[in-house]
Amino acid sequence: MGIQQDDLVSWYLISKRELPWRDTKDPYSIWLSEVLLQQTRVQQGLPYYNRFLKAYPTVLSLSLACEDDVLNLWQGLGYYSRARNMLQTAKFIVDNLDGKFPKNYLSLLKLKGIGEYTAAAIASFSFDEPVAVVDGNVYRVLSRIFDINTPIDSAEGKNIFKVLANDFLDKLRPAIFNQAIMEFGALQCTPKKPNCFHCVFEKKCLSKVNNTVNERPVKLKKTKTRQRYFVFLVFCLNNETYVQKRKAKDIWQGLYEFPLVEFETSEDQNAFLQQHRSNAIFQSPEITHILSHQKITAFFICFDSIIKLVVPKSNLIKIPINNLVDYPVSVLTENFLKKTNDLSFLSQANNVN
Repeated sequence: MGIQQDDLVSWYLISKRELPWRDTKDPYSIWLSEVLLQQTRVQQGLPYYNRFLKAYPTVLSLSLACEDDVLNLWQGLGYYSRARNMLQTAKFIVDNLDGKFPKNYLSLLKLKGIGEYTAAAIASFSFDEPVAVVDGNVYRVLSRIFDINTPIDSAEGKNIFKVLANDFLDKLRPAIFNQAIMEFGALQCTPKKPNCFHCVFEKKCLSKVNNTVNERPVKLKKTKTRQRYFVFLVFCLNNETYVQKRKAKDIWQGLYEFPLVEFETSEDQNAFLQQHRSNAIFQSPEITHILSHQKITAFFICFDSIIKLVVPKSNLIKIPINNLVDYPVSVLTENFLKKTNDLSFLSQANNVN
């Protein structure tokens, strides 16, 4: 297996992308990069990484941050619980660990929001601990090299690949090897149209031999998607509007939104819109927003006067429309605001009246 490891590292040294988190051993910077890259591609995540480090260059500076400010920086990435977990973990590290990250995998696992993958990444990249990272790229590479048909998202599959990844790991060069196998999956052994004909494993890849490359990795059936129906009520009164903060343990927890009414069916949603359309100055087209295991059908309906609210008034905050940019919102709301130029048309309508 040593030859294969050398081949992979040699490929990496020639083909790797130059990325800022690969030039540091700082566990804080590596932690941030790994959390970001769990949910977005490198080119999308890089600007977030740079902005976040500029705002909070150390774990201490992050620990002192306001949650709304952190979520604002995170806006557009989704999975906002990860940003909240980072903030809570930063506070814990500063308050309980003298501002220093644990230096081994098992201790890192005890921190909130740090799972097996992130703990392995920090432990190997920062402290050279010989523990394998297992992300989607690694699953794909190993499942193809060894032609494994056990579903990667099954309990059995997770155990098999964890053991295999640690067996395959170059124990003397864990940091560079972990970077290499992930980069190989991202650039060479891609989900679609992998470059099998110029591959360091071309003669050793069992999936290539067995003609099963496009069938690996195997996954279980997808979780059933939940359909949800939203109507957001947008008010504009003397250049002010109402927002509310989501507090329930649901999507977008901690973010702000316009007053929201949720319906069980599309028929109920359409009946509500029909009832209030005559009093509205604007209604958005139907918007479909896809999340993990959820599909949201949403409308924004705008008013320049108060209608009878069907949401708890105690949760509402009145703010100047121009201050909307200071409040972290979901991608769904952010896209609506961009299309309506941050409600400028409502301000104009209000001034005319």
